Amino acid sequence: MMAVLAFPVGVFVVVMFWTLYLYDRDLVYPRLLDNFIPQWLNHGMHTTVLPFILIEMRTTHHKYPSRFCGLLAVCSFAVGYVLWMCWVHHVTGVWVYPLLDRIGPLAKVTFFSSVTALISIFYVLGEVLNGYIWDSWRCAVDSEKPKAD
Repeated sequence: MMAVLAFPVGVFVVVMFWTLYLYDRDLVYPRLLDNFIPQWLNHGMHTTVLPFILIEMRTTHHKYPSRFCGLLAVCSFAVGYVLWMCWVHHVTGVWVYPLLDRIGPLAKVTFFSSVTALISIFYVLGEVLNGYIWDSWRCAVDSEKPKAD
């Protein structure tokens, strides 16, 4: 779960939310929400995810599935989430994220495709980072072991 979903989705949420928030906060977090969700809770949902994911990655070695299976799983999650957003819009007439209300159908397809590609990149980044952290650690431990004569 950490390898396939928590890391790529968590990093995606932080990067995407704050990128859009800094560009135009009303695209993802309308000012009206400030009346219901305090700023500290907003950071709890959209900021603290990243340090905790990095701490988890540093303290626990995670076994990644094959690249194909991992990408298939994370892309399936992304497509499922996109379908859920479309279903919510179909039922309620309201997009979950205000950004989606401001772009046309072709732009939505491009956006959803780009989001799926980006989350796939974050999956590979997590796999590489995990390998770097834990292979470096193993090399350090192996170099400290006494050699048998």
